[in-house]
Amino acid sequence: MKPRGAPEAGQPEALQEILAEVRRIEAQSRVLVSGVMAGGYHSCFRGSGVEFEEIREFAEGDDPRSIDSSVTAKMGRPFVKVFVEERERSLLFLLDLSASMGSREGAWTARQMAARITACLALSAHRNDDRVGLLRYGPEVLDFAPPKKGLDNILRILRDILQGPAAPGRARLASALEFAGRSLRRPATILILSDLLGEDPGEWESPLALCAKKHELLLLRISPPEPSFRGGGLYAIQDPETGERRILDLGSPRVRKALTQAQEAFRRRCDQRLLRHGVELLDFEIPETPDMDPVVRPILSFFRKREKRRRR
Repeated sequence: MKPRGAPEAGQPEALQEILAEVRRIEAQSRVLVSGVMAGGYHSCFRGSGVEFEEIREFAEGDDPRSIDSSVTAKMGRPFVKVFVEERERSLLFLLDLSASMGSREGAWTARQMAARITACLALSAHRNDDRVGLLRYGPEVLDFAPPKKGLDNILRILRDILQGPAAPGRARLASALEFAGRSLRRPATILILSDLLGEDPGEWESPLALCAKKHELLLLRISPPEPSFRGGGLYAIQDPETGERRILDLGSPRVRKALTQAQEAFRRRCDQRLLRHGVELLDFEIPETPDMDPVVRPILSFFRKREKRRRR
């Protein structure tokens, strides 16, 4: 595993261009975080637990279940234990560095989309004085920046999402989850930034289940714009992770139907495993034109759904 901050070989873009994009993303996201997203993060991510504060005499409105029986017996009148929520939380983003995440389909690559998603959530975390970290992975974990506080840390994370070549071979989410589970001592929120392409759900389900027992897990699934298949014809497609090439006749209704069914079946297999282990799923589609609405809309929808669940 490479130490964070080490130079990347064969950068696809000049560092200055990457830094300029980081500044643009940060500026756009800061406006959203202080506007339409304000408050949503705070009510959604509660903290890593509760801690004991005091024992005091029972008062009207207290929950009878919080009565401390031993102190009540000694004092001859009811006393309750008071706990307060530990507000501080750590967020760890797991970034899939496979080649498919660097393919441009629409306004941005999936990694550029991931940077914008991360900016919105990380800046919200910063406003709430939470820690943010990043783990980048391919077939194995490539580097790990433990959760820290501060705006400079967030800007470095955005830079690290955007820069550097794709990892060779297929990504292995299982290796990232296993590493995160070993590295995070306290309960945290783990956010997976991936398209999940080429991943065998049977391989990552077990480490996902183990990780979900201690940590809160969210999959931020990034997909290209929905293909229309209009025009038909022969198309040469290449798996960006294996290099395998195939010719598809998209003029054939049978081929189009088979392709659509295969995609839907794969997503269902993934979704079933996520649901089984209580992992939240947020779906993001890369827009055709640069627009932050497809970034913000799934996040706001998630905030609203979680708030409704908490009120029940």
